[in-house]
Amino acid sequence: MAAAKKKGKAKVKAKKSPAKKKSPPKKKVLKKAAAPKKKAAAPKKAAPRAAPKAKPKPKPAEPPVRGPAPGEVRVGVVTHYYGHLSVAAVKLEVTLAVGQTIHVLGHTSDFRQRVDSMQIEHEQVQEAIGGDEIGIRVAQHAREHDVVYRVP
Repeated sequence: MAAAKKKGKAKVKAKKSPAKKKSPPKKKVLKKAAAPKKKAAAPKKAAPRAAPKAKPKPKPAEPPVRGPAPGEVRVGVVTHYYGHLSVAAVKLEVTLAVGQTIHVLGHTSDFRQRVDSMQIEHEQVQEAIGGDEIGIRVAQHAREHDVVYRVP
């Protein structure tokens, strides 16, 4: 007889059980500690009070008026500020010369200085007329749209 082959048992894959839905974690309820009981305080003696003195309230100091001083003439407007050079580009409306004093006034800027250096297209000039765009070395930070006035 032919050798009978032994048949092994067929391996059966275990079926996966469906995943259980996680229930939200239970909230822990903490009990509040009982507040300590307060002892009754002894009644305070009422001190005789004098009538309150009517003190006049000091008026707040008025902030200084921002704006051009009387006699200042509008010269132009700052169109750009070069921080690394401390130079303001100004579009002139009237004549300005080296040696005159200017007042730069803006939202956060407010300073006066003498015009020491003025350039048009990188050329040093002594005087510029209305319509020119000039570069002025400034002592403080000027911002775009700041107005430049000439101080008399």
